[in-house]
Amino acid sequence: MPFVTRLTVKSGDGNVLEAVVGEIKSRAERKGVQLKGPHPRPPTRHSVPLYKGMAAQGTFDSWDYTVYTREIEIVDHNEFARQVAGRDYPDSIHIAVDVEQFSQTG
Repeated sequence: MPFVTRLTVKSGDGNVLEAVVGEIKSRAERKGVQLKGPHPRPPTRHSVPLYKGMAAQGTFDSWDYTVYTREIEIVDHNEFARQVAGRDYPDSIHIAVDVEQFSQTG
């Protein structure tokens, strides 16, 4: 039964995200791994209020930032998926891994 490993790669730095995703894609191509993606997701905007002190004495301008997301699916290459998920990445990169097993019909 084939496994599909879905990697969700997020970062606030779009350039670092593209470099990491591009490196994953090129490694997969060199090893002959079936890869779907990277699929870009719409960027999400976040706003964090910044307070001047512990008591509600007022606020500074809020901190606004954008998070960029790409999804990659690795089909039935468990060792490659394990290597990609276990690597060290820059601190600005967050990777979530979801593994699904599909049964053959028929």
